[in-house]
Amino acid sequence: MLKEIHSSWKTLIKDQFSQDYFKILSEFVTSEYNTRTIYPTQKEIFKAFDLCPFNKTKVIIIGQDPYHGLNQANGLSFAVHKNIPLPPSLKNIFKEIESDVGIKPEQNGDLSRFATQGVLLLNATLTVRAQTPGSHQNKGWEQFTDAVIKKLSDKKEHLVFILWGNYAKKKGLVIDRNKHCIIESSHPSPFSAHNGFFGSKPFSKTNEYLKKIGVSEIDWR
Repeated sequence: MLKEIHSSWKTLIKDQFSQDYFKILSEFVTSEYNTRTIYPTQKEIFKAFDLCPFNKTKVIIIGQDPYHGLNQANGLSFAVHKNIPLPPSLKNIFKEIESDVGIKPEQNGDLSRFATQGVLLLNATLTVRAQTPGSHQNKGWEQFTDAVIKKLSDKKEHLVFILWGNYAKKKGLVIDRNKHCIIESSHPSPFSAHNGFFGSKPFSKTNEYLKKIGVSEIDWR
């Protein structure tokens, strides 16, 4: 299950792989892929890490669950495969990008173009059963991704953490706010986007911070 994770991350979080919870998680996930339809594909479980090595990570956007519809989830939070219709939350993210930084983003939901610039698109749970949202929650993924966030906070400085919604904000409690930039708002879901997500300007705020610390900005197109 771990063969796709980038070597820089393996070194950083190898202590997690030997823990009991991760062994149980690995056995569960392997069994699920062998007996059910699970998203994303096995080779995409750690795609967020593969496209965004630890040493290049400068922005982290935390999601919750992969999409559970056919051909949607691709291993990146909020993203879908190219040529798949944009889910409502992603539509709203693109609307905010256009409003915030004045550019119309490419209407391609893959988002690999952000990941390769140093944006870690991290879901709290990395796998899900088809048509069954939340089905792989509380199996160990959350402990693993908490450890990833804590390692990033401890080992690096001047990262930008973008936390949308209460779930992401809770995940962010382990972040050292004296070392990093935290950008929070409501979730881009249609149920909450008008309650603080629209107009929150997370993309321009991210680039302003990166520019201030002398780091290359993100092209949000």
